[in-house]
Amino acid sequence: MARKAAGALALGIGLTVALAGCASGTAASPGSSGSSSSSAGGAKAGGLISIIVNDPSNPYWLTEGNVAAAEAKKLGYTSKISASKGDVNTEASQVQTAITNKSVALILDPANASGSIGNVKKAIAAKIPVFLVNAEINQTGLALGQLVSNNAQGASIGAQEWVKDVGTKSTYAELFGAPSDNNAATRSNGYKTVISQYPGEKRVALQVANWDRTQGQQKMQSILQAHPDITAVISGNDEMALGAIAALKQAGKLSRVKVGGFDGSPDAVTAIKAGELQYTVLQPVATFAAKAVDEANAYITKGTKPAQEKQSFDCILINKSNVDKMTDPFTLGQ
Repeated sequence: MARKAAGALALGIGLTVALAGCASGTAASPGSSGSSSSSAGGAKAGGLISIIVNDPSNPYWLTEGNVAAAEAKKLGYTSKISASKGDVNTEASQVQTAITNKSVALILDPANASGSIGNVKKAIAAKIPVFLVNAEINQTGLALGQLVSNNAQGASIGAQEWVKDVGTKSTYAELFGAPSDNNAATRSNGYKTVISQYPGEKRVALQVANWDRTQGQQKMQSILQAHPDITAVISGNDEMALGAIAALKQAGKLSRVKVGGFDGSPDAVTAIKAGELQYTVLQPVATFAAKAVDEANAYITKGTKPAQEKQSFDCILINKSNVDKMTDPFTLGQ
């Protein structure tokens, strides 16, 4: 689907249309399976929707929070955005604040796939319906919705593009996201599934950089010391990829090392236009952030639960062929 969307862009069809059409609830467990939230239906729209993101210094998470807040306002709610910075204890405090403030719903990007389960249960015990965005937790039947990018699909199209750009023989490094986030392993496994088909591809380093640009740069510097002749880098997100690019520039090696990203951030788009990044994979964060709020509103006002708890949204490849049509891809569809 992502390649078809990219083709449509080349024909001049807006990405907004392509993105709106790429959302699909795929995997599933019913939202009704044991979820115990507030009694719902028949209430008027209004009240506080609490939104907890990871780190708004990253444009991806900034967009996630801002889009959710804008959608809440449009539907007649107030909102409060806070950031856990990936810390479960901070998240716990923010969930307690949401409870104290009598929130009518919680939109949560969980800090930890396992560690956040208790915080979700805490909100539900206070009769606050919970909708998870961007990342899942390792338990179903709690949150009414878990809305995420189709990371396996995104990793697959990204790795295919990476092989196309790098060739079928390389010495490469991989930058891995936060181990506590299931998305990191899903993307890495997706890369491996594609790249392992080519015996000439040799991974010489795998470094955890926790989705962070500074860590990506530091880890790339270490990789270059151990493997100065590296020819390619594949990254779990754009921030780490951009950090790697900074290190490669400093070492004077960017011209011979090809780098691939994941997220579709504005800075990644700029880097593709500059010829520094080969491609990125756009996660439709604006689409699922808004949809989570829409689903919360439907539950509050009508008692309607999502047809599926787990909902995944296909990603879209951004490369040299369609990058000129991008401005701020994260907000497309809004």
